[in-house]
Amino acid sequence: MNALKQTLDLVVLFIYLIGVALIVYPGKVEKSASLLIIIRSLIFFSLGQAFCMNPLSIGELDHLFGMVCSGIAYYLLLTGVYRLTIEEPFHEKQQIEARINYLAYHDELTGLPNRRCLMQRVEGMIQISQKDTSKGFSALIIMNINHFKNINDSLGHYAGDLLLQLVSRRIAGQVDRNEELFSMGADEFAFLMTDRSSLEGCLIRARELLRLFESPVSLESGEYHISLSMGISIYPGDGTTAEQMIQNADTAVHNAKDQNVEIRRYTPAMQMKAKERLKLENDLRRALERGEFYLVYQPQVQLDSGETVGMEALLRWNHPKRGLVSPADFIPIAEESGLIVPIGEWVLRTACLQNKEWQMKGYRPICVSINLSIRQFLQPNLAGKIGAILDEIGLDPCYVDLEITESMTLDKETTFEQLNRLKELGVFISIDDFGTGYSSLHYLKDMPIDRLKIDRSFVSDVLEDSNNAAIVSTITSMAHHLKLKVTAEGVENVEQLEFLRQQHCHEAQGFLFSKPIQAAEFELSFLKPLLRLHS
Repeated sequence: MNALKQTLDLVVLFIYLIGVALIVYPGKVEKSASLLIIIRSLIFFSLGQAFCMNPLSIGELDHLFGMVCSGIAYYLLLTGVYRLTIEEPFHEKQQIEARINYLAYHDELTGLPNRRCLMQRVEGMIQISQKDTSKGFSALIIMNINHFKNINDSLGHYAGDLLLQLVSRRIAGQVDRNEELFSMGADEFAFLMTDRSSLEGCLIRARELLRLFESPVSLESGEYHISLSMGISIYPGDGTTAEQMIQNADTAVHNAKDQNVEIRRYTPAMQMKAKERLKLENDLRRALERGEFYLVYQPQVQLDSGETVGMEALLRWNHPKRGLVSPADFIPIAEESGLIVPIGEWVLRTACLQNKEWQMKGYRPICVSINLSIRQFLQPNLAGKIGAILDEIGLDPCYVDLEITESMTLDKETTFEQLNRLKELGVFISIDDFGTGYSSLHYLKDMPIDRLKIDRSFVSDVLEDSNNAAIVSTITSMAHHLKLKVTAEGVENVEQLEFLRQQHCHEAQGFLFSKPIQAAEFELSFLKPLLRLHS
């Protein structure tokens, strides 16, 4: 009988030790406090069992120790089970609720208070101002990162998120008393200022925030200069409710972006313009179906021979009620709404059809330049689409020049992959508006491109501004060394043309040669027969 009891005691001890081992085994997993208590209880159970296994009388000291250890073990076990089943789930639920509540009022990426929190703060500010008329001016600034979408699309969402964090930290580091910074989602931030002594003080503070971004921000792929657009609404002149203040500041920042200025204070006229913009977007969605778009063509002239060697296809919109709508008004809307993709495909198809038609008529073939938007360029199947259109029309790819902007080349890997796919088709590729963007000269030498187009902003006052003259000269020289063609845009007079010739610029386009004109006029003015008949 004693032998059986000792065997059972050993089995129980073995079970306790196995229990400890099973709990302790995943050592790298962090243990909760309750599990650690249960482990201690099993250890005490094991000790108690070991002492009690001694076949001596109950009065012996080791048996007494065994009973004490067992008592401690039961206490620890009950405590551990209580914490594991009741206390910890309760605390975990509290933490989850606290996290949910935090995220309801804060942006997860930047940790800043969010739009909902801003609404509460502005409402509180208004209530205080209504009760205490001695309070000074309060202002709400909505800030938007210019060209953020280009950076986000080109460098990837990780880089975009990092940029948002860096911008928020840079501004948050300068927040003073009676100021607070908020995240509005996407690339927008809000800056609330209260108890300011003057309206001018609000504007001065806004300019101080702009100066924070005179130095570049560092991302993993390099340093980038960014800028902000700001819209301001002042209480009580620009709104008497939180919703009005936020909406009007948001309207002002979009107006600032449209006008390409840094700061705009809200005016009632902006609201009318915002409504007009929305209406224009709705009309734009139907314009393609209704055949309201057409193309005009601007010649590209070879400076050595004076011959027309190419043309740029440019989109125009003849609105049934508004008449001709400026591309500066509808292209940004098409970009933001995504309509630029089907519109861009229409432009490509129409321009290629026109070029093929002229070739079929017997005119000397020339190249047609077509602008690609960043949304088009980032389509994974872009090369396939273009190849299918060229095959369908029967146009040789060597008569198509695709123009991209520098901002599309930020992400080297994505850019090179897409450019290589396009080059495999046999088309030419140009970088448009060169000198105004972010491209790296280190990447430029490896890019599969054929031409640089000097932006008109450098050409327009090249004779008056020595800096612009130096830029044009440098770009032209660099293009020659890289074995690239170079085309100057915006040439308006003979003096500019002569300067470009002296710099050995290959081609030029601008009003000196012709404004953009419709296909019939272009055919009469600039196309030459492929074969001349001899009398």
